Amino acid sequence: MKHFDEIATREPLAFARLVPALRAAFAAEAHVPPRHVHNVEMAGGDKGTVLIMPAWSDAGFLGIKTINVFPGNNARGLPGLHAIYVLYDARTGVPLAMMDGNELTARRTAAASALGASFLARTDARRLLVLGTGRIARLLPAAHASVRPIDEVRVWNHRPEGAEALAAQWRAEGFNAQATTDLEAAVRRADIVSCATLATTPLVRGEWLAPGSHLDLIGSFTPGMREADARCFEGARTFIDTAEALQKAGELLDAIAAGTLRADAVQGTLAALCRGERSGRTGSEERTVFKAVGSALEDLTAATLVWQHAGSPSP
Repeated sequence: MKHFDEIATREPLAFARLVPALRAAFAAEAHVPPRHVHNVEMAGGDKGTVLIMPAWSDAGFLGIKTINVFPGNNARGLPGLHAIYVLYDARTGVPLAMMDGNELTARRTAAASALGASFLARTDARRLLVLGTGRIARLLPAAHASVRPIDEVRVWNHRPEGAEALAAQWRAEGFNAQATTDLEAAVRRADIVSCATLATTPLVRGEWLAPGSHLDLIGSFTPGMREADARCFEGARTFIDTAEALQKAGELLDAIAAGTLRADAVQGTLAALCRGERSGRTGSEERTVFKAVGSALEDLTAATLVWQHAGSPSP
């Protein structure tokens, strides 16, 4: 069995390659069972979530990701997310490779965010606001710049020093980036608002969102997590990555309960967009929302790219 560390996993997953690969994968057929979710509670009060995400394709690959999410790690100076990915031969079950699940998760999540924006953000969207400073948030300017003419990036975080450090990193990478402490003003100015946090109380309010803006919610993935309030969905065309989001996303559940969104009014999934079954943005003044909880199909697609990039034979 081959082993791909963080660098080896990252190298084949440039967004110019990964975003189109995800589009093709969502347009095709694959087998993606519902994820297994387990809550971990320790006697000392520490809490976490374990996700087990399998998927397999007719191309002959089977993958299983195990991901541990422990929000309290931030206080320890540790990442809140740890993951490993194992790729198998789907015809025999033979293990082929173990990959860095953290890198795989971050890059495929940012790529899915950009894929959603490629359908839903205005074609001239150039001002990106990022909420969060974690591994996924750091990748969002590069991901969105692969599909939209991003020339201004702002970042907000509940710890301002973290936002300042990330803005400096992005400037070193060539982005026109600044940190902000005025979240309302930054949201009102942005063409794309992308949230990549583990928030449990809403950060973005619907009345702040400008006409024609695109709200991208990719951080929360359980009913107890939410990055936006119910009014964000009022009057907006809402899309989801998979049907599972309607059971797992706290923002959607809140909006449905508040009456600002009906489940049957959700416009469609990424697969429907990629297959051309649903249209994306229909006007420059339209507000759009994309809510993602993540899909094992994205992991399998990224892992397959890593495997193929190494010159490994297909199963």
